[in-house]
Amino acid sequence: MNDKSDRRSQRTRQAIGEAFHHLMMEKGYEAVSIKDIIDRANVGRSTFYAHFADKDDLFASQLDFMLEMLIQHTSQEVSEENPFFPSLGLFQHVQQQWKLYKILSWESNSLHTQHLQKSISAKIEARLLASGRNLDVPPLVAANFIAGGLLSLLKWWLDNKMIYSPEQMDEMFRKLAVRGIAQRVSS
Repeated sequence: MNDKSDRRSQRTRQAIGEAFHHLMMEKGYEAVSIKDIIDRANVGRSTFYAHFADKDDLFASQLDFMLEMLIQHTSQEVSEENPFFPSLGLFQHVQQQWKLYKILSWESNSLHTQHLQKSISAKIEARLLASGRNLDVPPLVAANFIAGGLLSLLKWWLDNKMIYSPEQMDEMFRKLAVRGIAQRVSS
């Protein structure tokens, strides 16, 4: 693929993603149809399907894009005090986009929650493996535990009208997660 068609593909994906985001804010996830998306993005149905399998695939792609942007813009946040994931950036993002996150289903079997947990878990597992920490549980198990805890705290925070600041939520998350994993490190 040459640069020109790659840029065109990126613009198309961006237009579809932006249309989807705006429609979800207006109507909620369930009420948005593929027809709504392609009309708002001003693309054809075949163009949509050249990029995405369905609405769920588009949503998963948007979540992945958001996580990648979050990690790129907050990589300095990952440190010895927070070795797993840029959690402060995620809390800040959720606070900024709280209307969007409030309309999503946070049930453990929802597509959104499953995809977020899988994506965050994979990033945490990679960091655990790269850290050289010798855990007494498999890194995959520790990563899923941390990601599940993070998502559970995010849901609780949203359900309770974000009564703490992102910084306070991040500090509490880190106290729970880092200390819990630190105690799992084998000598």
